[in-house]
Amino acid sequence: MLTVTQIRGLKPKDKPYKKSDGRGLYMLVNPNGSRWWRFKYQFRGREKLLSLGTFPDSSLKLARDKCDEARKLLAGNIDPSAKRQAERIAHGNTFEAIAREWLNLNGGAKSGSLNP
Repeated sequence: MLTVTQIRGLKPKDKPYKKSDGRGLYMLVNPNGSRWWRFKYQFRGREKLLSLGTFPDSSLKLARDKCDEARKLLAGNIDPSAKRQAERIAHGNTFEAIAREWLNLNGGAKSGSLNP
């Protein structure tokens, strides 16, 4: 199990590397210094990956809590990744929804645009 001190001490290397916290949760350290929480799991025989945020924005405790929530969903035979995607679509947080909103706010095509 990782500690906050160990996480803060993780230094970037030439290639991305992983530090495991256990039970599928790990931290991915990228060459640019970013540190991402990831949860690796299997659903219906397929290996999947769920991003849980970046450190320090998502603390160790928060990442473990999110991982526990994802495990509860898996226990109920629900894919956490598919659930997250369905929630985004339901909230209209897609590129298409945002583009349509922008077009409505800006009156569609304006004079002087690239398309006549």
